[in-house]
Amino acid sequence: MAKILLILFIGLVFESAGVVLLKKGITQIDRTGMITAARMIQVVKAGITNSQILLGIFFEALFFACLLVLMSKTDISFLWPLTGLSFVFATFAAIWFLHERVSAARWAGVVFIMIGAALISYSEQTKEKPAPPPVLIGPDAAPQ
Repeated sequence: MAKILLILFIGLVFESAGVVLLKKGITQIDRTGMITAARMIQVVKAGITNSQILLGIFFEALFFACLLVLMSKTDISFLWPLTGLSFVFATFAAIWFLHERVSAARWAGVVFIMIGAALISYSEQTKEKPAPPPVLIGPDAAPQ
């Protein structure tokens, strides 16, 4: 369980770094905020060569790799809700690296996410473990 949570933590750090870098990169490219097909094509072309966007994509890919490893090791009903902690990590990253201000309502949301993650983690700890297979005695013994 500790190894799963460590991989999740590392993945969430990668994901938050990716989001911050993508935000920084897109802010360098597009300050107009216009949404037209032509403008979107220009932004994509500029994004292909923007180092912060490319690094952001790299970190998002690392997060995805961590997610794939975790999916192979644990229940999706446990894992997927815990990925919601990325909102918590991203909020702190936005404050530290993007100097954003976070309202009280958003902090309340962060607290609720953390409470939900704690409940999900606790539910994994208390989950019934499957019964061990029967012990066979001797080469031809049948399970009883």
